[in-house]
Amino acid sequence: MPAPISVIIPTLNAAASIGPALAALAEGLSAGLIGELIIVDGGSEDDIEDVAAQIGARFATAPPSRGGQLAAGAAMASRPWLLFIHADTVLSESWLAAVQAHFATPDKAGYFRLRFDANGLPPRLVAGWANLRSRLFGLPYGDQALLISATLYKQVGGYPDQPLMEDIALARALKGKLAMLEADAVTSAAKYQGQWLRRGSRNLGLLLRYFMGASPEVLARRYQK
Repeated sequence: MPAPISVIIPTLNAAASIGPALAALAEGLSAGLIGELIIVDGGSEDDIEDVAAQIGARFATAPPSRGGQLAAGAAMASRPWLLFIHADTVLSESWLAAVQAHFATPDKAGYFRLRFDANGLPPRLVAGWANLRSRLFGLPYGDQALLISATLYKQVGGYPDQPLMEDIALARALKGKLAMLEADAVTSAAKYQGQWLRRGSRNLGLLLRYFMGASPEVLARRYQK
């Protein structure tokens, strides 16, 4: 049977940091689960295209909008399952078994438990809140990756072309059709170091503003400060 998964990674100046994510995915290639890797870049000034060529990934460029980049990658995909993952997220060792188990429920999209690559109470609290939010409200973030059948992805309209909250927009479209997978998505803590409470509170505030109707473009400018 042909490998069933297309992996889609949006990038922006990620050539120096994408290595661990790719290394974790290599197990899926060896196991015959990953049939293609698609990197969609948003205008990097590094050598990400060379990295893509070295690993045999398909490469495309798109305007710098994570939602638009993800949508462009999905449009290129040829496999029946799509795995969207950020360039700074590393799947834990148990991800293969979790993904294979999820194939039995193509009517649901699967996301991973969030964990940070840092020790201490603040990372555990932020990740714990994210996982609780995901379970209670069905709102996983893109840091948790997303496994979804191509059929279901098309049914709900896919990722919108917006620079922020594209993950929340898709999660809302998937209401009642999300399940947490029994594996971790270990994401970089670099942007949180020294400001766990401040950044966590800001992210919650951005989410609330989005629900109240603020545009993703306005929120993206606030997020980048």
